[in-house]
Amino acid sequence: MSNSIVLPETENHFFGDVCQFFDHAAQFTHLDAGLLDQIRSCNSVYRFRFPIRKGNGFEVIDAWRIEHSHHQSPTKGGIRYSEMVNEDEVMALAALMTYKCAIVNVPFGGAKGGIKINPKKYSEQELENITRRYTVELIKKNFIGPSIDVPAPDYGTGEREMGWIADTYATMNPGQGDALGCVTGKPIALHGIAGRREATGRGVAIATRECVSVAEDMKKLGLMPGITGKRVIVQGMGNVGFYSAKFLAEFGALIVGICEFEGAIYNEDGLDIDTVFEHRKATGSILGYPLTMQEFKNSGEGLEQPCDILVPAALENQITGDNIGRIQAKIIVEGANGPTSPEAEAIFTARGGIIVPDMYANAGGVTVSYFEWLKNLSHVSFGRINRRFEETASLNLVNMVEGLTGVALTPMQRATIVKGASELELVNSGLEDTMIRSYHEIRETYISNPKIDTLRTAAFVVAINKIAVSYKNLGVWP
Repeated sequence: MSNSIVLPETENHFFGDVCQFFDHAAQFTHLDAGLLDQIRSCNSVYRFRFPIRKGNGFEVIDAWRIEHSHHQSPTKGGIRYSEMVNEDEVMALAALMTYKCAIVNVPFGGAKGGIKINPKKYSEQELENITRRYTVELIKKNFIGPSIDVPAPDYGTGEREMGWIADTYATMNPGQGDALGCVTGKPIALHGIAGRREATGRGVAIATRECVSVAEDMKKLGLMPGITGKRVIVQGMGNVGFYSAKFLAEFGALIVGICEFEGAIYNEDGLDIDTVFEHRKATGSILGYPLTMQEFKNSGEGLEQPCDILVPAALENQITGDNIGRIQAKIIVEGANGPTSPEAEAIFTARGGIIVPDMYANAGGVTVSYFEWLKNLSHVSFGRINRRFEETASLNLVNMVEGLTGVALTPMQRATIVKGASELELVNSGLEDTMIRSYHEIRETYISNPKIDTLRTAAFVVAINKIAVSYKNLGVWP
């Protein structure tokens, strides 16, 4: 085995895997075959190439934007910068976005974008040129806009790139008041939203907490209900993996293992995610972290250590038929998109394991992106209008109760009761409510039909049925 995270196989398989899961779930929906074909297929595939100046010469860049479903508008999905990007992968990720949005009741169709580059090989100026040129190509073909298609960050991109996209779109569309709604995941200073950066990881942590809160399900696994004390291994120290681990630890879980490209570390007594992150930032590697009991130069071995919950939050195709037999976790929560192959899932669930599927587990990002989009269209931040009113109303109530009872609250008690909600608190509240409701909707579908074999199948059933309702209501025209 190699000394890095397992990379996806070169042959086109990811979209096929998604369609395989879809077809398996479709048998439980009783929908017309033609309608199912419409839901399954990618509606628009835009593949293009453009040149950039590189040194004294030119380099041609391959790029994609794929809109999978237009049952809701706009379509929504991230932009990935990676040398491994290919059309099959972008199609699969676009499809997962469609189902993801339906599962968490976010009114978007699914889309995805990709640029086939390694961003580490380019200067900041070159990355800006690539990002802005990519945006212009989307504008030319009407593949971006606040009511058309709204990108977001993904692997290899972040707030900086989203800021460049927003500025390029606004420059090319002078006078369009909603221009900044063309993209989400922007910096706060460019009308982004509080909580977006950590939203996907927070959502993964909430999904994990909800899964282990069901006593009936945990009893089958031989585990006590509740997140407290559960041993967790997290793969990936990027945005999703870091915040997943951070919030799981805040909820009471024990982070015993962390896996990255350069290797893996493990400590059965727990690892502090913040100090591991600082160590990697300082040294360039998680290896050599002083509180490690075991470390593995082969990252794949880190996935196979004792734990209750495994959170793959790196890339797709990490858990396969080759290594699933050595995975000791009883629950897999998919922070990444497509980390578990169909073969691996079949083996894992056959032995009683639970997989919390990607298109639900990592939906926190698109949920908060939806809130950001709403903020951009309304041109006012959440909490700005009503926060002081709520505080004044609460203060009047506290004063009245104190006057009637003769009991005075402490300053801390008063501050807690009187406080109005900030934008971050409102965003986190909306995210938590979304993730909790969606998990139990999926689980209810799962337990309602004994023929539905996994939570992933149940999630697909939920998504397919919702999308079908939209298509039926829209009708077919002409």
